[in-house]
Amino acid sequence: MFNDIGGLELVALVILAVLVFGPDKLPKVIQDAARFIRKVRAFSESAKEDIRSELGPEFKDFEFEDLNPKAYLRKQLAENEDLKDLKELRSSFDLKKEINEVADAVNGKELSGVSESAVPAAVNGSPAGGPDLLKKREGADRDERPPFDADAT
Repeated sequence: MFNDIGGLELVALVILAVLVFGPDKLPKVIQDAARFIRKVRAFSESAKEDIRSELGPEFKDFEFEDLNPKAYLRKQLAENEDLKDLKELRSSFDLKKEINEVADAVNGKELSGVSESAVPAAVNGSPAGGPDLLKKREGADRDERPPFDADAT
């Protein structure tokens, strides 16, 4: 119940309890607190048993701790076999290496272990199998405007 309380914190709580309740009343207060905690636990367990009996036999392995979202997810992830395949795939895929190769290809650098001829033409600056449409046509007049179409406006 109090797994995260250290020794120094426990000593501070004992000193505080002695100062607040006094050394004469402290044993009686501890007994009353322990009795109250036992009653709350017994009430909680009886309520859980009543709920389990009302749910029926199909919920015999139902645990109330599974209602906690973190515990539910942890249980589902531990039981799921598909995640093992995902972990294998994830370990075989090096995202940084893939990103660096793509960045090098975009910047026009030669890929490591791959010749420039193996890189698609679209990466080299022109769409695959065609001229680079982003470059201006050679010999085209800069002042030449397309013909005016009155029906289109």
